[in-house]
Amino acid sequence: MTERVAALVERLCAGERLSEPEYAALIEGRDEEAAARLREKAVAVRKAVYGNAVYVRGLIEISNICKNDCLYCGIRRSNANADRYRLTREDILLCAEEGYGLGFRTFVLQGGEDGYYTDEVLCGIVRALKRRFPDCAVTLSMGERSFESYKALCEAGADRYLLRHETADKAHYETLHPKEMSFDNRMRCLRDLRALGYQVGCGFMVGSPGQTPQTLAKDLAFIADFQPDMCGIGPFIPHKDTVFRDRPAGTVELTCFLLSVIRLLCPTVLLPSTTALGTIDPLGREMGIESGANVVMPNLSPVSVRKKYMLYDNKICTGEESAECKNCLAMRMASIGYEVVTDRGDRKQITDAG
Repeated sequence: MTERVAALVERLCAGERLSEPEYAALIEGRDEEAAARLREKAVAVRKAVYGNAVYVRGLIEISNICKNDCLYCGIRRSNANADRYRLTREDILLCAEEGYGLGFRTFVLQGGEDGYYTDEVLCGIVRALKRRFPDCAVTLSMGERSFESYKALCEAGADRYLLRHETADKAHYETLHPKEMSFDNRMRCLRDLRALGYQVGCGFMVGSPGQTPQTLAKDLAFIADFQPDMCGIGPFIPHKDTVFRDRPAGTVELTCFLLSVIRLLCPTVLLPSTTALGTIDPLGREMGIESGANVVMPNLSPVSVRKKYMLYDNKICTGEESAECKNCLAMRMASIGYEVVTDRGDRKQITDAG
């Protein structure tokens, strides 16, 4: 580790923020010694807030129909090979019923931007979930919507909203998305969600085409400033039916390095160790937890549709039953000294007393 990188690492460990050029220099100059120091501190910070708890979220992938044509995504609208599906309200409630019986107290409804899920339909689903499972949190990950739509969903009972910003660099964003999609609108959505009182999640792909240390530095500066309640990052993995099919995937090494940095920038953040990490390395999710993450998301979707929700190639856990998926993750986390916790797992606040 060079003297400059060592100084940057220690400033992060002391709770300082860096400038964008400094974040870029840290990423460019990182080595295993720097990663180990950040990893050690990130785990200590997370344990001080959350102990050894790893929170599980029950993921329900409600539709792979999407109006958007993002260049990296396997369910983009121009992918004629995608086998499309959509879950009904009854399907979703059955998934949640099974998850509730397994102990899940947070349900994450994730899907493409499917026009079927109007405010009326989606608000009805949220209300039904909250009526049937009043002690549970409902998280939505349904893309860009209007302020009025987000407001209606919040009033219906939605607690959290996940919207990956994908990249905080406008020029980079435009190379990953079609012209009709707007970086400014994506950022507007995140501001609206925060203003409405949601617990808000953002995030980005690690190793996406065209990404540089400088673009990643913008991501870290944005996250440090925005202070999300949740932050989902995972390696870019190409999909065979996209224009980026031949691009190299992101790495576990850089993803885990950035997980540690984000934990230090946002000590109380809920930070998933993603399925994508587990897809590119059999121990990827464990490595994410050991780098500062504290959330995993077993799949509660019907097994019949899991292989259809394919954002990237070779996604794992598409054939497991919900109980099998949860138990497998619980054993994996126990093997590295962590305990899976199935309660709501709200973001904790650091107080003067604790």
